[in-house]
Amino acid sequence: DIATMQLCANKLDKKDFFGKSDPFLVFYRSNEDGTFTICHKTEVIKNNLNPVWQPFTIPVRALCNGDYDRTVKVDVYDWDRDGSHDFIGEFTTSYRELSRGQSQFNVYEVLNPKKKGKKKKYVNSGTVTLLSFKVESEYTFVDFIRGGTQLNFTVAIDFTASNGNPSQPTSLHYMSPYQMNAYAMALKAVGEIIQDYDSDKLFPAYGFGAKLPPDGKISHAFPLNSNTENPNCVGIDGVLEAYFQSLRSVQLYGPTNFAPVINQVARCAAEVTDGSQYFVLLMITDGVISDMAQTKESVVNLSTLFNNLPEEKCQRQHCKAHKEDLSDKLNLFIANRSIEVRAMEELDGDEVRVSSRGRFAERDIVQFVPFRDYIDRSGNQVLSMARLAKDVLAEIPDQLLSFMKSRGIEPRPPLPATSDSPSMSSTTTSTTAAPKDRNVHA
Repeated sequence: DIATMQLCANKLDKKDFFGKSDPFLVFYRSNEDGTFTICHKTEVIKNNLNPVWQPFTIPVRALCNGDYDRTVKVDVYDWDRDGSHDFIGEFTTSYRELSRGQSQFNVYEVLNPKKKGKKKKYVNSGTVTLLSFKVESEYTFVDFIRGGTQLNFTVAIDFTASNGNPSQPTSLHYMSPYQMNAYAMALKAVGEIIQDYDSDKLFPAYGFGAKLPPDGKISHAFPLNSNTENPNCVGIDGVLEAYFQSLRSVQLYGPTNFAPVINQVARCAAEVTDGSQYFVLLMITDGVISDMAQTKESVVNLSTLFNNLPEEKCQRQHCKAHKEDLSDKLNLFIANRSIEVRAMEELDGDEVRVSSRGRFAERDIVQFVPFRDYIDRSGNQVLSMARLAKDVLAEIPDQLLSFMKSRGIEPRPPLPATSDSPSMSSTTTSTTAAPKDRNVHA
């Protein structure tokens, strides 16, 4: 359940010498051991002793952890630029009290214990009033998975010359007989988890930035299995096999163009829009993007439901037969070793949404992960892969939910459990497609 509430205050204490106060609220959930944990902060209202804060939403579990009578403490502060915010006062309530909505029970006196102890005539430091309160049930990632929503996983691998000669140990594509190279590690780490959410285990796999035989033509979206009619590989092992086969046949070249393969996958994702399929594109690259402007435009187009995609047909064989219902939502994940990460972080959009030609992305659909940060210093590849997969996949549940909510799509009734259908068994529920603080079992 998600609670939405709005509060205002009246006659708060004046704390600023040259002004009034810049008040904000801090909500705390009480813990079993008597301590308190911050669960929400409101925005700051500048120079106002009678502020009205914007409505905000918070999961009910974050507010009370399922105990409707658990104490919720609220502190009122005056914001200061240097971070030494002045304490105005506090009050306590509970989820059960808040759920009554606007009433005389939800007008709270803001009390400052120190002032109360010093001044005999002290009444309060103002009041806070609950203006509105409502609770809505929201679906979870698991609800959609149980209802049959599947993750459609596509891979795109960088075959530019900056990766180095695959026959040399210094190359990211080095074909060692003893251990996986960086590309194979990233692919296997993510793929072995996400494949459990796709029942047919057919994964399109592309390469970009190579010269292809026999004529040496440069391609930025060639199928790793050399089948232009059907780029699907069977399972993650099939993708790895196609990847190694491509390394033996193509010439690493350049430049590093992202947009062609992004648009190729996006055309498949855009064919059907009812949300029963959710597309994820993993791009693994070693260097700076050469077509940054085109890539940013592609990402913005994706976030706005593909209104401006190039009008070309999806090359994926039996696209509708393979997946009867496709989503128009695509997630893009990038692993990168280059020191030049600013461009990648700009695409990520965690701080500022990526923009192109004055248009901003409507949703954050890119997750950038610098691969080198996840290499275990002891050489433990299993641990490195687990750490990488955890962060690469961590945002999928929330991004899937935000897309479904924006489109008004509800999960279908749970499918009957079968050996062939994706299940939320102990294997899959403990994988990286869970919230960030969950352990990874690769």
